[in-house]
Amino acid sequence: MIDPVDTRESRQETAFIFDLDGTLVDSVYQHVLAWREALESEGIDMAVWRIHRKIGMSGGLFTNMLLRETGLDLDEERVERLQRLHAQAYKRTYPSVRPLPGARELLTALTVANIRWAIATSGRMETAGPVLDTLGIDLSRIPVVTRDHVKYAKPEPDLFLAAARLLGVDIETSSVVGDSVWDMLAARRARALGIGVLSGGYGMEELERAGAYRVFEDPADLLKHLDEVGGRR
Repeated sequence: MIDPVDTRESRQETAFIFDLDGTLVDSVYQHVLAWREALESEGIDMAVWRIHRKIGMSGGLFTNMLLRETGLDLDEERVERLQRLHAQAYKRTYPSVRPLPGARELLTALTVANIRWAIATSGRMETAGPVLDTLGIDLSRIPVVTRDHVKYAKPEPDLFLAAARLLGVDIETSSVVGDSVWDMLAARRARALGIGVLSGGYGMEELERAGAYRVFEDPADLLKHLDEVGGRR
């Protein structure tokens, strides 16, 4: 009988990097409505479904796509005003934002198993902070990367690469969990494995085409299958 190979020295550590909105907390549609309010304040008419397709991408890309779809001239001052109006509108929705089913339990299970994890969001800490509080995130212990920390957000890989550096792990052995095609595209560009969840409103085929190798309904569903995606010790 051939002795099994001892891989303890060569095994690379698994880690999980989570998006926030639509992945751990049920906040996508609050962001959508906040953007609609901000756009309407500036006299810009855009259907809600079009806004939803842009949630999760960087503010710069959002602006570029908005420019293409409306033909408006958006100068830097107006862009900054839109972002400020969105933040103000979104803050009013905080009481309605809840953790998604299984989110707290999933993060606890990873912690108990001594599996490293971090959060990387395209939002700024101004809007992400109160939402992180609903998850009970201790910012002194858990790495959290926001738009404030990187030059470019999704679909650029910067957020996920920064999170891996803070965790002290190789991005190639990390799994990125996200709800949007922008998460999956950024994960692919970072050379991480992409895991999709349906809780942000994107379909399974969309997430798979963008690079997700597994797709689950929500954090609770992912928790049930955690061992299938390398989540065990």
